[in-house]
Amino acid sequence: MRRNLYLETFGCQMNVLDSELVLGQLRAQGYQSVSRREDADVILYNTCSVREHAEQKVWSRLGELRERKAEDPGLIIGVIGCMAERDGIKLFQRYPQIDVLCGPGELDQLPTLVHNAAVTAGPNRARQVALMGAAARRSSTRDAAEDRLELLDLSRSVSPSDEFPQTYVRITRGCNKFCTYCVVPYTRGPEVHRPPQNIIGEVQRLVAAGAREVTLLGQTINHYAYKHGDGRTTTFAELLYEIHEATPDLPRLRFVTSFPRDFTDDALAAMRDCRRICRYLHAPAQHGSDRILKLMNRGYTVGEYREFLARAREHMPDVYVASDFIVGFPSETEEEFEATVALVREAQFKSSFIFKYSPRPGTVAIDRFADDIPEEVKRRRNSRLLAVQNEVSAQLNRQMIGRRVEVFVEGESKLPSRREAVAANRVELGWEKPGLEESATETQLVGRTRGDQIVVFDGPTSLKGQILDVRITGAQSLTLFALLETPAPIGATGAIQTAGDPAR
Repeated sequence: MRRNLYLETFGCQMNVLDSELVLGQLRAQGYQSVSRREDADVILYNTCSVREHAEQKVWSRLGELRERKAEDPGLIIGVIGCMAERDGIKLFQRYPQIDVLCGPGELDQLPTLVHNAAVTAGPNRARQVALMGAAARRSSTRDAAEDRLELLDLSRSVSPSDEFPQTYVRITRGCNKFCTYCVVPYTRGPEVHRPPQNIIGEVQRLVAAGAREVTLLGQTINHYAYKHGDGRTTTFAELLYEIHEATPDLPRLRFVTSFPRDFTDDALAAMRDCRRICRYLHAPAQHGSDRILKLMNRGYTVGEYREFLARAREHMPDVYVASDFIVGFPSETEEEFEATVALVREAQFKSSFIFKYSPRPGTVAIDRFADDIPEEVKRRRNSRLLAVQNEVSAQLNRQMIGRRVEVFVEGESKLPSRREAVAANRVELGWEKPGLEESATETQLVGRTRGDQIVVFDGPTSLKGQILDVRITGAQSLTLFALLETPAPIGATGAIQTAGDPAR
C-alpha cells in the first residue's frame, strides 16, 4: 500500500490540533508525512468554512489536482474538517477527484477511510464518507470519556523526540451559541466538555516531553463545565487552578477563545492568581452596535462587553485583550459602523481580526438577511477599521520601548531584517547591546510575549523553544523589535514580564 502522506491545514487552532492528532494516527498505521504535495500518494486538506478566503484556497488546491488524479487514479485525495461536514457529498459532484470526506466530528474514523480508499483505488473506486449529519448529536458531557473523539485526543502520540515546545490541548468541542453568521455549531456539533483528569493528564505528558507553552482550546472555552457522575461540576476557573497546580514545570499556559458574556470573576481571579497563566484574552466583540449584535445573535450588548473589559482590567491591570470584528454585516448603517470604530478606540485592544461580511453557506444569516452592503462600502469600512486598530496597536507598542520583557522564541522570523533600526534605537536609548554579539551564526528570530505580542530580535537558531528576556528597542503596529537581554534561558518555571506592562 502507498504510504506517503501530505496534509495541509486551513483555519483555526482547532484545525491545527485536529491535523496533529490525525497525523499521529496515520503515522501509527505506517504513513510517512512528506512536505511536498508532489511526493505524496495520499493528499488531505483539513478545511475551514468560517472564512471565504480559506475556502477559496481549498477550491484552488483541488482544481490543481484534477489533472494529476486523471493521470494517477491510485492517488488518494481527501477533504476533511468543516467544509466536508457542511457541503457533504455534493463535493463529489463538484470535484469528482475526491476519494474521502470526513467531518470534524468523525476524525477518529479517518485512518479506516484512507485505508479503504487505498485498497479500492482505481476507476471503480469506492468513495469513503464519514459525516456527523444534522440529526446526529455527539455524546453528552457525562459520556465524553467514552466518546470516540475523546479517544482520539487520548491516543495522542507524545514523545521526547518530537519538537513541540508550543502545543495545543482541547478542553471543549463544538459550540452552542448559533451566531447567525457562523456555521461552527452545525459542522462541529454541540458543546462537549472533556473530563478534567484527561485534560490534566494530557498536559502533564506534553510537559514531560518538553512542552513549554500549552494553549487550551475551545470555541467558547470559558463555557467549560464538566459534570461528574456524583453531581459535582468542574468549572473553567477550577480547571485552570487544577492544571496550574498539577504542572509546576510548565512556564506558560494560555487559552482561546473566550465568549465575553459568560466570563466569570472566578475565571479572572484564576488568571490573576496563577502566575504562569498568560494575561491575555481573545474575546471577540464583533460589533459596536447593539442592533447589529442582536442580528448576529451574540447575546450581549456593547455595554455588557464594556463591563467585561472593565472587570478584566480591574482584576489584571496588565492584561492584553484581542478582539474580532465583522464590518458590512447586512443592514449596517454608517452610524453603526462608526460605533464600532469608537469601540476599537476606547477598548484599546492589543490587536483585532477584522473581516468583511460574506454570506456563508449553511448559516442562518445567508437565508435571513439580504447581503445589502455594497462591496466597495465593505472594503472602505474594512480598511478604515484596520487603520484605526493599527493606530491603537502602534501606540500601545510604542509604550513598550525600553522595557525588558520575557519572550517565548518560536523560531526564525519571516520579516525583513531590522538590524539598522535596532542599532539606531540602541543609540537613542543610550545603552549597548548586551549578551550575544552579531555573527554569522545569528539570524532574526521571532518570539511572543505573555501578552501575545510579536517580538523580533537577532540570535542563534538554537534559542528556538526557549524562554528568555529581551529589551524592546522599536515598535510598529504589529511587531516589537528588540535586542537579546539574557543569552541564557529563564528557569523552567518561567518569569513574569518585568518593568511592568501597560494596563492593556
